[in-house]
Amino acid sequence: MTDTSTPPSAESSAEAVEPAAAGESTGASAEAKKSESVASDGDLFRQSEIAADYVEGLLDILDYDGDIDELVSAGRPMVEVVGGRLQPLVGQRGATLEALQELTRLAIFRATGSPSRLLLDIGGYRAARRKELAAVARNAVEKVKEHGDAVRLEPMSAFERKCVHDVVNAIPGVQSESEGVEPNRRIVVRVAD
Repeated sequence: MTDTSTPPSAESSAEAVEPAAAGESTGASAEAKKSESVASDGDLFRQSEIAADYVEGLLDILDYDGDIDELVSAGRPMVEVVGGRLQPLVGQRGATLEALQELTRLAIFRATGSPSRLLLDIGGYRAARRKELAAVARNAVEKVKEHGDAVRLEPMSAFERKCVHDVVNAIPGVQSESEGVEPNRRIVVRVAD
């Protein structure tokens, strides 16, 4: 008896994408890439729909109520869950949310055969955390400008580091870079070269 739990097309389609990506240097490749990005909006929305269905199933199993919005923003599929009593799904410093996001990305991969950059938000946690991190970034920039010494921030998730990098990169005279290895990867803010 053959195991059919993973569709064979998932592996073959992933292999088919790699050679095309390796040879993208001609004008024809640029046109193909442009048509890919136009078609990818539909693919991204399909990923958000798959994710929403998966998250809805999880909410049903856990007996949680929440409204689910699926969208595409900044070239990424997104799913937002809004409702009361959702804090346990976020966890301490978003750890449970990160785990649920990875599970949801796996569900998308299983359905489409392509990796996803899905961003999952529950109870507005990511929006609130983004504001907190902007304040942390601005504080680090002030210290760097005042003292001239590099400032090392606490270890952060990839989402959190991106939020900080975005704020620091928008301020002239300073720069940021990540150092270390997960889960202890952190940002260092210093005077720009």
